[in-house]
Amino acid sequence: MQVIRTVTLAGGRMVRLVHGDLTEEAVDAIVNAANAQLQHGGGIAGAIVRRGGHIIQEESDRWVRAHGPAGPTHPALTACGRLPCRAVIHAVGPVWGEGDEDRKLAAAVTSALALATAEGFRGVSLPAISTGIFGFPKARGAQVIVQAILDFVANTPASSLTEIRVTIIDEPTLDFFRDEFGRRWPPGETR
Repeated sequence: MQVIRTVTLAGGRMVRLVHGDLTEEAVDAIVNAANAQLQHGGGIAGAIVRRGGHIIQEESDRWVRAHGPAGPTHPALTACGRLPCRAVIHAVGPVWGEGDEDRKLAAAVTSALALATAEGFRGVSLPAISTGIFGFPKARGAQVIVQAILDFVANTPASSLTEIRVTIIDEPTLDFFRDEFGRRWPPGETR
C-alpha cells in the first residue's frame, strides 16, 4: 500500500488516496463495487470473494433473499471472511448509459459511508465504484466520488468515520484520482 495523498478535512477527518489492493486494507470496512444481485464473479467483487472466502458470497445471497436487490441507496453489509478488515459493504453504482449516472454514483458512495457510520466504523476504504466493467468514465467518476465524500463529511459532522480511503490498484484509474485530488487540493496547499 502506498498513500499518494492525505487531505485533512473539518473535524480532523482524513481522506486518503491509496495505491494498492483493496483486499489488503486493514480498515473497519472495505466497500465492494457490487451488482444489484450481489453476485461476485469478476472485477473487485470477484477478488474480494477469492481472497476473503466463499462466506462473503453466501452472506450476500442470504442478504438478497432477505432484503431484495441492493441498489445505490440500499447497500448491503456482510462479514469479511479472511480479509484483514472487519466487514464488507456492498455498494451498487450505476452502469454507464442507464441514465442519471452521476446522481446514482454519488448515492452509492454516500449510502456506503452512511452504513459505515451506522455501524460505528472509524475507517473505510472504497474503490473507484462503477469505473471498471460498469463503464463509468474514469475522470468523471473521480470527480463524482470525491465530491460525494466531501459532501458526506460536510453534511454528517457526527459520523464515526475518521478516515476515508480511496484505494485503487491500477495506474490508469489512479492517475484520474491523483488529478482530481490535485485539482481540489493543489500540492503544497495545507488543509
